[in-house]
Amino acid sequence: MSEVEEKARKPRADSQRNRDHLLVTAKAAFAESGAEVALEAIARKAGVGIGTLYRHFPTRESLMAAVYRREVDQLAGAVEPLLAAHRPVEALRAWLYLLVDYMATKRVIAPLLSVSPGEGQEAYAASGPAIMGAMGRLTTAALESGDVRPDLSPEDLQRLVFGMTYGYTEPGWSDSARRLIDVMMSGLTAGR
Repeated sequence: MSEVEEKARKPRADSQRNRDHLLVTAKAAFAESGAEVALEAIARKAGVGIGTLYRHFPTRESLMAAVYRREVDQLAGAVEPLLAAHRPVEALRAWLYLLVDYMATKRVIAPLLSVSPGEGQEAYAASGPAIMGAMGRLTTAALESGDVRPDLSPEDLQRLVFGMTYGYTEPGWSDSARRLIDVMMSGLTAGR
């Protein structure tokens, strides 16, 4: 590939910053006002014109899918940095807190993505394996370190987390989920 071709494919730095800022702003707007928030309001809050938003995200679905993919990528991508910075059991706890934050975004966006044909449905379908893989990696690391009960399996942790996510659309769920994470972690490390 020639240098000219490579430059043509890479987005300009300011364009990438605009895109990233639009995603952060859209996430906040969806959380605050719901999935039907006006795209013009998102562009205005991001400090860009509506044309810039549409250049990056031609449809509401493409914006929502990009926000959702970014959330999943951040959650899955947090595993190795957390393991590098903390003991595996603490990395697992920190990641579960991030999972709660992810669920707050999912609660608003996922219902629309899961029924939207195309890009939205693809983003939604791809999230499960990425998240389950991240949770499995953390569980395995915690088991191998000896920090958690040896009879725990990745499937056990998945079942616990699935139970914790019950009612995630209800007010106050995230505070309750964080308390449940602490209770669960106490049980997983009992006698260790």
